[in-house]
Amino acid sequence: MNTKKKLLLLGGSHAEIPLIKAAKELGWYVITTGNNRDGLGHPYADKTVFADFSNKEAMLELARTEGVQAVCSGCNDFALLSTVYVCEKLGIPGHDSYATSLEIHHKDKYRALATRLGIPTPQAKVVHNEQEFEQAIASLTFPIIVKPVDLTGGKGIHRATNVEEAREAYKNATSRTREDHIVVEEFVQGTNHGFSAMLVKGKVAFAFADNEQYYINKYLVSGANTPSTTQNASLAKLREYSERIAHELHLVDGILHIQYIEKADGTPFIIEICRRPPGDLYIKFVKYATGIDYPKFIVKAETGEDISSIADVPTQGFWLRHCVMSDREADENGCSGIVRDVSFAPEIQKNIVEKFLWFKPGETITDKLLYKAGIVFFKFDTLEEMTDKTARMTDLVKIVID
Repeated sequence: MNTKKKLLLLGGSHAEIPLIKAAKELGWYVITTGNNRDGLGHPYADKTVFADFSNKEAMLELARTEGVQAVCSGCNDFALLSTVYVCEKLGIPGHDSYATSLEIHHKDKYRALATRLGIPTPQAKVVHNEQEFEQAIASLTFPIIVKPVDLTGGKGIHRATNVEEAREAYKNATSRTREDHIVVEEFVQGTNHGFSAMLVKGKVAFAFADNEQYYINKYLVSGANTPSTTQNASLAKLREYSERIAHELHLVDGILHIQYIEKADGTPFIIEICRRPPGDLYIKFVKYATGIDYPKFIVKAETGEDISSIADVPTQGFWLRHCVMSDREADENGCSGIVRDVSFAPEIQKNIVEKFLWFKPGETITDKLLYKAGIVFFKFDTLEEMTDKTARMTDLVKIVID
């Protein structure tokens, strides 16, 4: 008979593998869930119950049926919102309230929060219908960004340079969202970055920053390297903004992850913010670059354990996390776009720390904007080498396609 304490983890993809492993190392019996029966993380769990983790009531029923003592979010906003809902209903520690979580994870609510707190954020308009949309685009300067309030990973996000493009983007965003409104906002020019912090008693106890890379899909991060090029003054501002948000919303201890654009004048504009782990093994990237067991601290925080022992250490060395993606896909006849292998140029071989490839030879790429063959971690000897090879990474590591 199983006597271990039970943890329900909402997710089971490759992104959740570090969390599953960390939870098991901490002594938990891990139950994963989700609709994807081919999720690469599920085999690492003690048990899997396939269900829709975006369905809050279904997750509540699953948690009750399994008699779990803790619930952890996977790397998805729907998973996070269901997680906090379940924990609030069952009185399980480790998470903010459902209402607080909506203020952070729904883009319209966060924009309003940032404006109230004086935190730099793109000027945004919430629109519920076509009339409001036309009024919004008339009041903003092109280019603009049109996006759903509830989706991540670049889904439904479009940059529009004119009215015609904006209207097409509006149709796409409204067709994808589960909400009755979307956001239209100004386009912010600058360099893209991530900032991942651990809050303890409302203060930033640990922080990590990176530089983001994008490939074909300009709204889906394809890679990140560190240390960040962000100015120290900007990083200090991000710490202060994080603590301002934590104080305002009375956030519990745990992760606060931010995507931001650093403008030419050094101002960091926060674009996205969340309280769940970033995807594509980012938390393993943090562990490699700092030596801090980030997955384990995230699990400890989400299960209500003390994380005050985390050390605020800087990046050690020069690192890159790279998602292996393609610039080609199958044509309308289903021809071409067939994956054969992934090739690595000789000059990049020595930099490989870990390869996690999940492609299957013979499979067809149907959507080049989303397809990934795997993730690779690299370490470099110098900043110059990291900068040079990062810029050439899509030539150094390539999917071999027929």
